[in-house]
Amino acid sequence: MPEIETKGKKIRVNEEGFLVNPEEWDEEIADLLAKEEEGIDALTEDHWAVINYIRSYYLEKNLAPMVRKICKTTGFQLKYIFELFPSGPAKGACKLAGLPKPDGCV
Repeated sequence: MPEIETKGKKIRVNEEGFLVNPEEWDEEIADLLAKEEEGIDALTEDHWAVINYIRSYYLEKNLAPMVRKICKTTGFQLKYIFELFPSGPAKGACKLAGLPKPDGCV
């Protein structure tokens, strides 16, 4: 199984770059995944608004929020979220938030 390394610690990810153990997530891991897995050089305040919302929703409900809910809560249009996360809100944003791959995500 693939691994990423941060702070001298190895973190297991699946073949698509999603964390195997979501509880190992931290902001440094999000930055690393953004650069290495998603091709995002630097996470902006808008990236963090989406990531933090997705993460808090997941921790509360144990599932990723629907895309429509992400848009409504952040106030961002879907097109803009795809600009922030080129691989999409389900795949890219959830990956950076440390969530497992959402069901139905291809």
